[in-house]
Parts: sequence; structure tokens; C-alpha cells
Amino acid sequence: MIYYLVGLFDDDSYKYVESLQKTLCEKYNLYRSGTDLPMLHITLEIITDPNLCDLDISLKNILEDYTEFQVELNGVICFDPPFKSVNLNINNSGTIYELSKKINSILNTQGFSVREHIENWNLHISLANTIFSDREWSDNEYLAACNLAKDENLSNVITVRRVELWKPINDNHEMVVKKYIL
Repeated sequence: MIYYLVGLFDDDSYKYVESLQKTLCEKYNLYRSGTDLPMLHITLEIITDPNLCDLDISLKNILEDYTEFQVELNGVICFDPPFKSVNLNINNSGTIYELSKKINSILNTQGFSVREHIENWNLHISLANTIFSDREWSDNEYLAACNLAKDENLSNVITVRRVELWKPINDNHEMVVKKYIL
């Protein structure tokens, strides 16, 4: 099974990013009324078929020296079909970038199956895509949403408060495997 190690935000940061997410998803009717939107996060690492006990020990050791930290948002990045994803771009520098590289390097050295070529990975926060949405948006809707988000010239600083290990399911209560408070 594939697991996702994700960075999660403090309340103020979450509310800010969530307002952007809601605006896009409502404008393009990606979700039915009353449907919970996907949890906003930054994917730090993707780990395939780990021994969860060994992984937990490794992550505790890696994260023990970290406290909550700030992340700089740097506009919008869109991933074309088949993803059709509109995302907040994360500045590839600072603590978030160093932590992601460190996790990848240490886990790889310890024999865990992690992403290769991490230098090609763009850290981001997915605002809207069709992976978990109630409907797939058209190519024209996707392009319009991407251009609309880019026109906003979004830049801000948010705070990452904790890291969690997730299973790839769209159920906020069952997807969390482990929590690490920074």
C-alpha cells in the first residue's frame, strides 16, 4: 500500500487556503452541496509498502528536531490532464524543502521505498482537481480555473504545525495512520 507523509497547517493558515479551495470548487461545481472537501495538505513524501513500526521510529527520529515552521506560497501551479489540478505552489526553499529532502534521503538510506528524483518534485497544495471530486470538469473549465487562480497572484505565508502519515482514502477519519506534532 502507498502511504503519504503530509504537512498540515495551523487554524489560520487552513482557513486562508480553504477559502481559496471553496471558491474554486463552488465556482465549477466540483462537489455536491454538503460534501466534505478533501483535506488540504502538502505532500512531503510518498512511501510504498513500509513496515509501519520501523517507519514510525524513523519519522519520530527525523521530526524530533523540528518545530512548527512557515512556508511561503508562490503563486499557482497547474497540472494538465489527466490530473486537471489547480494548486498553490510552494517555494522550493526553506524548512519545508529541507525537511522533504531530508525525509526522502534518510528513508531511502534505511531501505524504504520512496520517490526517486525528488529534485523534480514541486511542493504544492492541491486546491481543486478531479481525483476525489463528484464530477470531472471539462478541459475548458480546467483551463479557466487555472487562469483564474493565476490571475489572483496568490502569495502568502502559512504555518505548518504537524505532520501526518495517511492511507490513500478519501475518508478523513480513517486515512490518518500516525500524527506527529511539531
